[in-house]
Amino acid sequence: MSSRTQRRFPARSSGPFRSPWTHVAQAAAALAAGMGVGRFIYTPILPLMHTQAGLSSAAGANVATANYTGYLVGALVGIALPALVRSPAVLRGSLIVLTGSLVGMPATHSTTVRIVLRLLAGVTSALIFVVAVSSVLSHLRDHPAHLPGWAFGGVGAGIALSGLLVLVLRSVADWRAAWWASAGLAAVFAAVSWNLRPEGTPASGVSSTTGTARRSGPRTHRWFTALFAAYTLEGIGYIVAGTFLVAAIEQSSPGWAGSGAWVLVGLAAVPSSALWAWLGRRWSRPDLLCAALVIQAVGIALPALIGGVTAALVSALLFGATFLGVSTIALAAGTHLQFPRSVALLTAGYSVGQILGPLVVTPLLHHGYHQALVLAALVVLAAAGAAAVLRIGFPHHMAVARTVP
Repeated sequence: MSSRTQRRFPARSSGPFRSPWTHVAQAAAALAAGMGVGRFIYTPILPLMHTQAGLSSAAGANVATANYTGYLVGALVGIALPALVRSPAVLRGSLIVLTGSLVGMPATHSTTVRIVLRLLAGVTSALIFVVAVSSVLSHLRDHPAHLPGWAFGGVGAGIALSGLLVLVLRSVADWRAAWWASAGLAAVFAAVSWNLRPEGTPASGVSSTTGTARRSGPRTHRWFTALFAAYTLEGIGYIVAGTFLVAAIEQSSPGWAGSGAWVLVGLAAVPSSALWAWLGRRWSRPDLLCAALVIQAVGIALPALIGGVTAALVSALLFGATFLGVSTIALAAGTHLQFPRSVALLTAGYSVGQILGPLVVTPLLHHGYHQALVLAALVVLAAAGAAAVLRIGFPHHMAVARTVP
């Protein structure tokens, strides 16, 4: 058998053949546990903690910032130690620690302990994300683009199901039950993803081939700079909505509207990455990125400018349909530009933006959440402006080397 034939069937040579949809389901479950529940469950529970646990707005923002700081730490660890990305033990250990951090949240009234727990949740959710995404991009790279998109949809599924749990429990139980239920849901997702195959060892010669392609290709610094600015600003703006959207809606709408809107965010996010991947076959990435950011800015601003249940639900639909799509488009554009370590740099900028977001709006929270949402929408519009600059002379037809992210 020739070496070319051997490379075409890596999965069959290392074990029994499995449908790519099995891999999609396992990766989606990992992302649902690590991101949809472990990372974003704080959003629908936050209003309950304000009213039932005596958590102040400033303390709530600090707890959120701890989670985003932990996410940055976990992402940097994954970048610095790439062997972790290929370790089943890291995935499983992270799933266990993440679930334990959720169990611990209702067991304390100390803001300091909550900060530590959410910091741990951030670190482990980042590691789960890196392992799962690297696995998807590695094992499904020769399959249609919509398959990885559906795996990313696991984030939306986790958001929707955890939001539905909180919506049901808020009328029959308290904030502690919401945390315990979220831990149980994370455990279920962890069990489904337990046997996910991480990324394999990179084939020899990949790095040298990639390096040659980058050295011989055009200089792309100016486009990457605009992309980096857009994605970092998106990190600031989107995370404000991702943290405070439910609390903001509940200020001017019935109590069920906030949690219901968060469920809709998750439902809209499930097909969003696959949809944006499909649109990428017809329109350029800079155009799509600019459009997605403008749509997202409108969605973030609606609850603050209009109010009411209808505006809340439309806001949730627009936000859910775009926040994963923006990440998908931006990371794909960075890879297309062949800029060295583009995914790592973009992820770092995005993570820093997520840390800055809650800190920037904390002084505005004394007057409620509406001013924070307006500021977030303006920041996302600034990101769209940077994406519009990216459109000028963008090198659409670069020869992209085959890489394993």
